[in-house]
Amino acid sequence: MRSLPTFAALTLSSLGLGAALLASGPALAGSGVTITSYGHSALLISGGGARVLVNPFKAVACAAGLAEPRVSATVILASSRLLDEGAPVASGKMLVDPGSFKVSGLSIEGIAGPHDRVGGRRFGQSTLWRWKQGGLDIAHLGGTAARLTPADKVMLGRPDVLIIGVGGGAKVYTGAEAAEVVRELQPRRVIPVQFVSGKTTPKDCDQTTLQPFLDAMAGTPVKRPGRTLSLPGKLGDGMVIEVMR
Repeated sequence: MRSLPTFAALTLSSLGLGAALLASGPALAGSGVTITSYGHSALLISGGGARVLVNPFKAVACAAGLAEPRVSATVILASSRLLDEGAPVASGKMLVDPGSFKVSGLSIEGIAGPHDRVGGRRFGQSTLWRWKQGGLDIAHLGGTAARLTPADKVMLGRPDVLIIGVGGGAKVYTGAEAAEVVRELQPRRVIPVQFVSGKTTPKDCDQTTLQPFLDAMAGTPVKRPGRTLSLPGKLGDGMVIEVMR
């Protein structure tokens, strides 16, 4: 006769199953992210079982000469439908308009805001994004020049990772404006985007270099990880600027 499993065996078996579930669930969710830069304000963020692409572009205006990010993603988060920050060049579920979304286990919040400094009268509205991935709270302000409202600050909270445009022009923060936003939100990692990185400014581009932002953030540690950045699921409290290329 086959003996019945004891209570202790059942308990150990249950604990083993629970550990396996934890390893595939919350532990995976807190496993950190790997970020790949495609230039301009396009980043692919992989981690927590998802791939999030922000601001895919056509190689026009300030993005002229760059290789378009024709990649596959779980979800695409665009600041607007303008071709330099919301072009349909990648595959995946694309979100542009504000709202609350659930995509493949990700909880994503899109916050409406003016794209420019004149209440959206020139370039319409943009969307600010916030979501959690790989254990990190990430905020994406890659395409706006408008000051944050008190409600925006509440919605964005204190991000672990802040993606922010810094190159100036009609629809992107200047270096000084971006630095003010960074000081308001106090993120742990800052990834500046939307700036001229070459020796010459592309035709029809009204943006400047990264330097005014770095000058405005003098005293903050700066790292230059290159095209790829890996971050753990838990970051220290100190702020670091991560300059990707």
